[in-house]
Formats: sequence, C-alpha cells, structure tokens
Amino acid sequence: MASDSTIPADLADPEPQVRVRHLNKRDLNRTWEFIKAVFREVNRSTVEYQRPKSKKRFLEVFDEKGIEQLLFVIRVGGKERIVGYAECALTIIGTDNWMNERYFRARDMRPLFVEELAVDPEFQGRGLGTFVLEQLEHLARLRGCTHLVLEVAENNENALKFYRGRAFTKLDAAIFLAKTVVSDPEILPPRRLKRREPKTRTAATSATAPADPKETPPEG
Repeated sequence: MASDSTIPADLADPEPQVRVRHLNKRDLNRTWEFIKAVFREVNRSTVEYQRPKSKKRFLEVFDEKGIEQLLFVIRVGGKERIVGYAECALTIIGTDNWMNERYFRARDMRPLFVEELAVDPEFQGRGLGTFVLEQLEHLARLRGCTHLVLEVAENNENALKFYRGRAFTKLDAAIFLAKTVVSDPEILPPRRLKRREPKTRTAATSATAPADPKETPPEG
C-alpha cells in the first residue's frame, strides 16, 4: 500500500490537515517505499519504467545541490503519515535525462523541472494533488521560473486528465512504436523420418563360376 503500514487507514481524519516540509535523512527509507508503492500500477502498464528509477539514485539525489525534496504529511494517532512527495530542480539533473536544455533557452523559458510527484492513492480526488502543484508553483515564482515542466506517460490517463485540467500543455513527445517482424525460426520444426523398407534377398546370378573338380561327384 502507498501509506505507512504503522498507521491504519481507517483511523485517518476524514478531513486531515496536510503539512509541507523538507525531506530529511531519516525520511529516506519510508519515502522510497511510498514512491515505489504509488507508481507500482503505472510501471506495470508502461514501456518506459516510470518512477522511481532506483533506490541508489534516490539516495544520491538527497546529497545533490539544487534539488528540492518536499514531503506532504498528516498526523494520525500522534504519528506522521506520508501522503505526498515532490522533487524539483532548477536545472536538468541526471546523466540519463533526455531533455534538451536548448529547447527551453530558445523559447525564453526558465523551467522548474518536476522530477517526481507522488500522491497517495487513498487521498486522490481530495485536493491533495492540487495542493502539491500549488506548492511547486509557489516555489517556481520564488525562484524566478516561468514554467513547471514534468514528464508523464501518455497512457497514464488519470495523470494526463489531472494535469490538463490544471492548464498543463504538451511540449513534445517520444512515441514508442513497434512492428512485428515475420521471420523464419532459427530451429527447424520436428520432422518425421521415412518408413524403413524391408530388406530383400539378392537373387543368384545365372552365370556361375565352374565348380572345383574335387567337389564334383564321380559319374557312375
């Protein structure tokens, strides 16, 4: 599940107060588990693995400069429960990122790149996602940014509907295409062998060699 296992969902306040704070080191493991759970279903249905990339990379991000990591939490029974996570940066991060920085410069765009955005499925449809985006927009204004830029899988219909309903527009797209290649198999199919023919005796030839005189019976 996407929530902390120590807090039963049925104990949650029907109208909980969500607080935003920066991620700290002791949050890392449970935040990793939270993000993994949120994206589990999406990752089962997309060609490109979505989020999170790997725990190793997630832990590395915490030590990098220029990256904001925010937790959205509620309190239940005196304990804190993670219900949302956002990660953003002023520059394109990671060596495996395909984004083209010149694209934004040519259009006079100063983006705040949203690297991760995860909302507990139990709290979707209750205004939490909107609150997360409002917090990111607030950060963007404070940092002098002109746009929020994020990536979403094209077949993640719920996420697309959510973002389009909040004035996000499509910048560009990488479309995965596939064509079935018809080819012969490397291994030939089974084959039946011919029936074995029965062996026949060889007929005696008409011309025979003369018998040895010693073996010829005497006349008489």
